[in-house]
Amino acid sequence: MRFGIRTLDDIDVNGKTVLCRIDINQPVDKEKKTLKSIARIKACVPTLKELSDSGAKLVLMAHQGSDIEYKNFYTTEPHGKVLSELLGKEVQFIADVCGPAAIEKIKALKAGDILLLDNVRFMSEEQTLFELKLCLTHEQQAQTVLVQKLAPLADYYVCDAFAAAHRDQPSLCGFEQILPSAMGRLFEKEYCVLSELMEAPERPCTFVLGGAKIADAFLMMETVLKAGVADHILTGGLVANILLAAKGEEIGKASMDYIYKSNYGEYIEKAKGLYDTYKSHIVLPKDLAYTEDGVRKEALTGSVPAEAGITDIGSSAAEEYQEYIRTSKTVFVNGPMGIFEEAPTELGTKMVWDALGDTQAYTVIGGGDSITATTKYGKTDAISYICTGGGALIRFLTGEELPVVKALRHGSGI
Repeated sequence: MRFGIRTLDDIDVNGKTVLCRIDINQPVDKEKKTLKSIARIKACVPTLKELSDSGAKLVLMAHQGSDIEYKNFYTTEPHGKVLSELLGKEVQFIADVCGPAAIEKIKALKAGDILLLDNVRFMSEEQTLFELKLCLTHEQQAQTVLVQKLAPLADYYVCDAFAAAHRDQPSLCGFEQILPSAMGRLFEKEYCVLSELMEAPERPCTFVLGGAKIADAFLMMETVLKAGVADHILTGGLVANILLAAKGEEIGKASMDYIYKSNYGEYIEKAKGLYDTYKSHIVLPKDLAYTEDGVRKEALTGSVPAEAGITDIGSSAAEEYQEYIRTSKTVFVNGPMGIFEEAPTELGTKMVWDALGDTQAYTVIGGGDSITATTKYGKTDAISYICTGGGALIRFLTGEELPVVKALRHGSGI
């Protein structure tokens, strides 16, 4: 056991049915019915291979698509095809989650077989609204349809989904209330690496925060600043926009409209208090980028045209961020500096990632967009550690016990 949680070394799965929750959520090309990235799928392969090779009857549970908008949900069938290729053996797929067809298929598995169930978020109990509005305890999650249908068929539950460890949903926290549980190799690696690193990060310790996951970003920012973990926090994306708006800087009507349309207005007031208290540690971009007729334009912060929409940090800000990164000893990164998928608005993100590629610091990248940027700019081999989770990484850095960690500790005592 490590950190009070069983590992695969602590269970004998030969001939046993193992329910394994993985995180293989990836961008999907719905027209071609293929995946745009397979980074997370590759990451869980060692666990699946070890369990299958050890004689487990392996049942995989996973989600695909944003848990905010139902229209983004998608079948996990393409993921099964990729897993088959990576494992060099058939991964069966069934377009069912816990209905009669899935149950029959699970009962028919033989030692070493692998079955991937369809998207667990097709079940309402696995959706964010269910999680946030009902706030079920882990014991109550064990009474949901998903757990009640599948748990009786299994001998063990294994969670290898560190990327989703901040979520409090039945497929992640309910099975541990009933079944002997363990963490998979990926979960073990990510949890242990981050735990050991955060105990005493080398200084200076710099955080780079961008993207649009505001709630987690501000929670983490306050925690690491209050605890004195972060020497500098470099900001980009929506994180920077909200902090700039809190300072009263002009960020353009389109950017302000987006903040309020997305119900992020409340964070402007929170950001004001945070910045006033920790302004010596929070670095805001000195210039910003926007586009006019598809052409990149830059302006000093505070001088952005009133009708513009911020799409990136400016080149001067990016150069300043590069210097911080290159002179740091530890760097945590979550989120791009702007809309890096498009050529006119990728400069800030590219320059930050260039610095990550040549710094001597220990670098930790987390989150889907951050991993995509790492791949796009060819920095995968240069990053010290790539964490599959973004939200989980941020929640972990707040010092808050992750829901799945708590559940696994309970399940490790069964």
